Amino acid sequence: MNDITVTAHLTTDTRTRVVVFADHEFVSLRIGGGPVDVALIAPAGTADILRAIAAAADQAARELDALTTAAEESA
Repeated sequence: MNDITVTAHLTTDTRTRVVVFADHEFVSLRIGGGPVDVALIAPAGTADILRAIAAAADQAARELDALTTAAEESA
């Protein structure tokens, strides 16, 4: 990956979109939906990286669920 750091706050209306560029053998995973999107360009051969990102996102969602549950239980 080329070096860049982007910070974006997810909201309940954040959208995701996958666009397939079959002629050029890559996909674009876009996250956002407002005036600025974060786009991950994944060429052929990088499917495992996308799977790792998906697994990390799933883990982050589970941690967020646990934080929410803990906050509700202590309230």
